[in-house]
Amino acid sequence: MNQNTNTNTVFVQGVEVPHDYTGEIPEGFELIDLPPCKMLVFQGQPFEDSKFGEAIHELWEVMKSYKPEIYGFEWADEDGPGFQLAPMGYRGYIEARPVRLLNRKQI
Repeated sequence: MNQNTNTNTVFVQGVEVPHDYTGEIPEGFELIDLPPCKMLVFQGQPFEDSKFGEAIHELWEVMKSYKPEIYGFEWADEDGPGFQLAPMGYRGYIEARPVRLLNRKQI
């Protein structure tokens, strides 16, 4: 697991396998069960592939200032890991972070 110090989100990297998977696990990897959680997905603008670092940082700045409470959610990094898709310029950089629905009385 990695932690994004910019958003304080823990990330995992891997592939989904069936719950009853019994095949080989590569060295340095492990099988883990992740509980279900809601995710807020952010997608940046398309970018030139050579500028992927800038695209990532731009989206991180947006994520840092985003207030999910406006929409009835709160950050819930303890509910599960965030995820990133490989930076590909044609679709923009994509990253997700766990959220939890606020009690309707809190909204």
